[in-house]
Amino acid sequence: MSNDKKPDFSNVQGGVQSTEQVKPDFSNVESKVTSTEAITGGEGGGGSTGERTYTVEKGDNLSTIAKQFYGRQHWKRIYDANRDQLDNPDRIKPGQVLKIPQD
Repeated sequence: MSNDKKPDFSNVQGGVQSTEQVKPDFSNVESKVTSTEAITGGEGGGGSTGERTYTVEKGDNLSTIAKQFYGRQHWKRIYDANRDQLDNPDRIKPGQVLKIPQD
């Protein structure tokens, strides 16, 4: 037959300690960004970088916006430049401000 004696765990001890130290204090960190891009101004109305933008109006689509800026329906350029806000090129909304890459 089997031995009916059960193991004795009465002297087992456990504990947990964190290895995480005091969180660092970043309250006095300062940052500065300096661009190496030359200030070009020029066309586009986007400020000193020459970046153009367009605010979508009711009835617009990327093809007509591209034709307005490039003279041809090169909508994919506009779509690629705005992937951060466009999941679908057919779903632009009035009021959206799209980046228009330079031709």
